[in-house]
Amino acid sequence: MTGSFLKNLREEKTNGAARVEEILAVLSRTYPDAGTALRFETPFQLLVAAMLSAQTTDRQVNKITEKLFKRYREPRDFALLTPEELAREIKGCGLYRSKSKHIIAASRILVEKYNSQVPQNLAELELLPGVGRKTANVVLNVAFGQPTLPVDTHVFRVSHRLGLARARTPEKTEEELLAIIPENARRAFHHQLIAHGRVICTARRPRCSNCPLAYLCPSRSIQEKRVTT
Repeated sequence: MTGSFLKNLREEKTNGAARVEEILAVLSRTYPDAGTALRFETPFQLLVAAMLSAQTTDRQVNKITEKLFKRYREPRDFALLTPEELAREIKGCGLYRSKSKHIIAASRILVEKYNSQVPQNLAELELLPGVGRKTANVVLNVAFGQPTLPVDTHVFRVSHRLGLARARTPEKTEEELLAIIPENARRAFHHQLIAHGRVICTARRPRCSNCPLAYLCPSRSIQEKRVTT
């Protein structure tokens, strides 16, 4: 390798790190109080809410859990239900029949294997029925304060538009983000990117002219052109 090549490589890495720091700073200023919209009192309740949130808005999940958690609070309560009984309680969310089966099965495992406690590591959480990587990471991030970086549709979209990730899957996108986002910033970054995706960087007609990150965004001109055509 030539000296000029190594110099350019170091400069590119330095500039990339500086850009990431700037993005994190802007997000922190813009969304200082960003956090989960799901309502819960215990890690188990968050687990249930996160399982319900697939293909369902957080607002709708909160409507369901507001009543649900008054009647059923602990894993043992859910473990005693039949899928039909729980399905009636959560009928307002998408895929409610399969979700009812998964929640009951997961609750029974928690009772039998974990003394009704939610595991605090990714591998064990992912073994629970109906719990994928994103849901597990949400529980670890929000309930247990771990520096995980769940990739939902907003995180995936915004990170790609900002040029922070290029992978085609959420799992690979998570790997790319973990490689560049400092550990102490990951929890907040996840929530801030979701907030930005909901308010500014929407799937359709993103508000690029109002975006505080526009000067750092390689997709700005592309998105603006799509909106005007």
